[in-house]
Amino acid sequence: MTGTLLKPSAYSGLFTLLVAAASLLLALSIASAQGQRRGASHAAANDESPLFHEYRGVQLGMLADEVRKKLGEPRDKSDEQDFFIFTETETAQILYDKAHKVITISADFLNAVTGVPTAKQVFGADLEAKADGSVYKMVRFPKAGYWLSYNRTSGTSPLTTVTLQKIQ
Repeated sequence: MTGTLLKPSAYSGLFTLLVAAASLLLALSIASAQGQRRGASHAAANDESPLFHEYRGVQLGMLADEVRKKLGEPRDKSDEQDFFIFTETETAQILYDKAHKVITISADFLNAVTGVPTAKQVFGADLEAKADGSVYKMVRFPKAGYWLSYNRTSGTSPLTTVTLQKIQ
């Protein structure tokens, strides 16, 4: 059995087709990226004053010692992060930079118990749940210097996570 060889003119046509396809993909990628940047800038301009900016009195930029005074002794602690267990249904992880200042606050709430922040409390509006019942939203606040996310899983025992993180 012998292989089929393409004529030189076929290679030229194939090469032209590949170059055209690559150019189209590049153009679509650039257009998509520009649209996302415009959308993100527009959202940030509308959300200049975030409602949720602290957790249990802890804010981004606080020193680790201040955090521990506010929240008590962490279950696990290090120079880089602390892990707090407040109840069976509420925990928090606080991350620090090299200067021991808070760069991330992430709080987890198990089940729909009282005290679990709602999307409305975090963002000022209710969020539409996905088909499976889960909810997710993340917003960047460049003027405030951080991003904020809200994530609630679906099911009878949902896990809700609220995270504040300094924009690096």
